[in-house]
Amino acid sequence: MEIEKNYRINSLFEFYRPLLTDKQTNYVQLYYADDYSLGEISEEFNVSRQAVYDNIKRTEVILENYEQQLHLYKDFMTRNDEADAIKNYVVANYPKDTKLRQLVDRLEHTEEK
Repeated sequence: MEIEKNYRINSLFEFYRPLLTDKQTNYVQLYYADDYSLGEISEEFNVSRQAVYDNIKRTEVILENYEQQLHLYKDFMTRNDEADAIKNYVVANYPKDTKLRQLVDRLEHTEEK
């Protein structure tokens, strides 16, 4: 469960990072992406461990609220699932059509830009 939560928060963070304050960004980055402990973060910023914990918990709620309103992560995952289905269909039914496979590959990598 904890791994799933970490993955979700990291994913939401990637989409909504620009909407967070610098402090929220720093704490979440260190805690979820860099695997710092609350104590390490509190030492880094010279604040209490409780302050770090409270900020991270509030930021988690903010990220979930952004997702509820904007659906960027959900829509991204839906598009990825659809792209995978198209790619699997093309590979199974048109294995020799290199142009079609190139188009599907380009479609898959569009959001990386």
